[in-house]
Amino acid sequence: MKPKPTHLDDTGAAHMVDVGTKPATGRRAVAGGRITMSADALDAIRSGNAPKGDVLSTARIAGIMAAKRTADLIPLCHPLALTKVSVEFAWESNGIAVRATAATTGPTGVEMEALTAASVALLTLYDMAKALDRAMILGDIRLLEKSGGRSGDWRAE
Repeated sequence: MKPKPTHLDDTGAAHMVDVGTKPATGRRAVAGGRITMSADALDAIRSGNAPKGDVLSTARIAGIMAAKRTADLIPLCHPLALTKVSVEFAWESNGIAVRATAATTGPTGVEMEALTAASVALLTLYDMAKALDRAMILGDIRLLEKSGGRSGDWRAE
């Protein structure tokens, strides 16, 4: 038997799922992605010489703010009281990897918040460095792991 889509009612119309009867449990999600760029752009960011200033700090704040606004951006997402959002960066040979973590105690998961944080952090990296390299590539945005809730823990392979 094919599972029924959770965000469609009996007539096929989109609706927000009622999570009011689900127990509040600790939930956590981690998402990641990367941006590739020229060596010159990467060097400018690493050395703090990007034209727009502190690229990583700006992208970190943008990612955190975006996670908090996920319900305003993604239709049918529930507004969540997030207990933690973090955005971390790792230097790669041809770019920067982003890892965003979101957590809450509530009746629904935080996967979309983590994915939104990672995506907006990457977009902000692009915006802050586009004067250096307009050919930057954003990619590999995906859920890396989640814990809590009815479906339990999951980790990407």
